[in-house]
Amino acid sequence: MKLGLIISGTNAETNWNALRLANLAIETGDDVKIFLVGEGVEYEKNSIPKYDVEALAQKFVTSPKAEIMACGTCLKSRSQDGTDTCPISTLKDFYGMIAWAEKLVTF
Repeated sequence: MKLGLIISGTNAETNWNALRLANLAIETGDDVKIFLVGEGVEYEKNSIPKYDVEALAQKFVTSPKAEIMACGTCLKSRSQDGTDTCPISTLKDFYGMIAWAEKLVTF
């Protein structure tokens, strides 16, 4: 399956669950793309030991079946640069992920 996930918030537990789902899907053989939009580009800032979003994001990006993208405009409006776990992308990339996905889940 081709699974697309959209993360648009910074709630640690919600983002932890999104990344748990993403990693499980990869482990079962699926291809997964995540797009970070709005506040979602700050998804790692509320990572806490109980909901270690950063660790799950690092695990996710190491898979060849995974891709993560972040809205460049959303990053710019927050004066943020792209990173390995929050790489700068475009609205065209977001649209491409939606068109690519067989299933789409939002968080």
